[in-house]
Amino acid sequence: MSDPTLDTERTPMITPSEVLEHVFCPRFTWFMNVQHIEQHEDKRFKVLKGREVHRRRATENRDYLRRKIGAVKREIEVYLASPGLRLRGIVDEVLWLKDGTMAPLDYKFTEARDAAFKTHETQLVLYAMLIREIYGQPVERGFVAYVRGGSRLLEIPITAEAIAQVTSLIDQIFDIIQTGKLPRRTPSRIRCEDCCYKNICV
Repeated sequence: MSDPTLDTERTPMITPSEVLEHVFCPRFTWFMNVQHIEQHEDKRFKVLKGREVHRRRATENRDYLRRKIGAVKREIEVYLASPGLRLRGIVDEVLWLKDGTMAPLDYKFTEARDAAFKTHETQLVLYAMLIREIYGQPVERGFVAYVRGGSRLLEIPITAEAIAQVTSLIDQIFDIIQTGKLPRRTPSRIRCEDCCYKNICV
C-alpha cells in the first residue's frame, strides 16, 4: 500500500490562489508554472493587512462563530492537501455545523458587501472540495467574512454546478502546465493594466 504522505509530496498540486490568478488571466498560469517567473506582491497593503486580520481572528472572539453560524467546533488555519483533487491550501477556519455538515470560513480584508465577490465564491468552493475530500463529510455551504470597516458574514451555497466549474478550471491549468503552450490572454485590457507581468507579456 502506498504512503499517502509520499503521494502528497510527489503529486503536483496547485493552490486556490493559483486558480483565481488563472481566472484573472490564463497567462498567469503560464508565467508562474511554465516559465517559473514569480510575482512580487507580498508587500501590497491589502495582503499584509489581510494576514494581520487572520492572525487577530485566530486569537479573539472565540464565540463569534457559535453566535453567527451555530458551529459546534472549529479549527483555525488548517493546511489541507489532496493528490486526487491536485489541490492544496490553508483554510482560515474549518467548521463543524449543528446539522452534521462541515464548512469553510474565509476572512477578507474588504469592505462589507451585500453579495460575495465571484472570486471569493470560487475560493470557498475549492476549500469546500478539500474539506469534503479530507474529512469525508458533506459540505453544503461556506462562509466569507468581510472585515474591513466593520464586519459582514455571507453564506455561499456549495453546488454541484459550482464544483464542476472549478474542476474544469483545475483541468485547464494542468493542461497548460503539462503542454507548456502559451494560452490566450484575458480579453479585458483593464486587467492587463493591473498585471505584474504586463511588461513581459507577448
